[in-house]
Amino acid sequence: MTGVTLVVNPAAGHGRAGRLVGPVAARLRDAGVRLTVEASTDYDHAFRLCRDAVRGGVDALAVLGGDGMVHAGLSARAWTDVPLGIVPAGTGNDFARSAGIPGRWRPAVDAIAAGHTRRVDLMTVEGDLNEGNSALVGSALSTGFDEVVAARAASLPLHLAGPSYAYAVFAELRRFRPFHYRLTVDGQVRELEAMLVAVANAGTIGGGIRIAPDFDLTDGLLDVTIVHPVRTGTLLRLFPRLYTGSFVHHPAIERFRTPAVTVDGTDLFGSADGEPLGRVPLACAAAPGALQLIVPERSAA
Repeated sequence: MTGVTLVVNPAAGHGRAGRLVGPVAARLRDAGVRLTVEASTDYDHAFRLCRDAVRGGVDALAVLGGDGMVHAGLSARAWTDVPLGIVPAGTGNDFARSAGIPGRWRPAVDAIAAGHTRRVDLMTVEGDLNEGNSALVGSALSTGFDEVVAARAASLPLHLAGPSYAYAVFAELRRFRPFHYRLTVDGQVRELEAMLVAVANAGTIGGGIRIAPDFDLTDGLLDVTIVHPVRTGTLLRLFPRLYTGSFVHHPAIERFRTPAVTVDGTDLFGSADGEPLGRVPLACAAAPGALQLIVPERSAA
C-alpha cells in the first residue's frame, strides 16, 4: 500500500489504541507507506473521518481500535474498491478475530503494509434504528439474552471483554425470562419463545463467543442461531461451551442458514459490532462481497 489513512480511537482497549498510535505509524512508514493519521473523539467523528478519507481517494483505509472502529470503517467504505485494514486494539475485536486478522499489532500492521486483500460478506440491517434506517454489520446481530448481557457488560465501569461478558451473564440470569419472537424467513412467519436469536455474518461475538462456529465469510448466507428456553442450570452448564462452539450440539440449539431474515417480537432490541442498533423489527440480509478487507497473505483470495 502506498497511501493509507489510519483512523484511531485513542480510548479503545482502555487507552491501548492511543499508546499504539506511535509504534503503528512508525512501522507503517518504515515499510514505505505514505501515512495520514486521524484521531477520533467518538463514533460519529470516526465515521466521518473514515468516510472523508474514502471520498478523498485514499489507496486504503485502516482503523486502530475495537469493534466500534471496525464498524465505522466498514460502514464508510463498503461497496467501494477502497480496502480496509484493521489493527485490533479493543476489548472484543470480534470481527477481526473472525476474519483472520492477527491479534498482535505488529503482524496486523505488516499485513496492511503488504496490502493483500480478500472480498468478504457483510450484513445489512434495516429498521427504525438508533441512527437512520439502515446499517452494515460485520459480526452478528444479537437479540434477547445476548443483547441484554451485552448492554449490561457495556455499562460496567471496567470493560474486559470475556470476563465482563461472563459477569453480565451471571448477573442477568437471576431475572431473565424467554422472549417472544416472530421470525420471517422466505416469506414464512414463525412465532416462538427463545432465550436468544443471533443472526451472524461472522462467527464471533462478546469477546470470543463462537455463536456460529462454522460460519463462512464468503458464502452469501447468514447463520441464524436460536437458543430455545432452558433451565438456568442448563444455561450455566452451556456457558463455557460458548467459547469452543460445542454448545451448538445441545438439543436446545437450533441453527439454519438463509440469505435474509426479519427478527421481530415483544420488547426486543438489537445490538451489533459492539453498538446498539435499535428496536425490532430488524430486517437482515446478506451483502455478498461488500467489503474488500486487507488480510495476511495466507488468507488472501
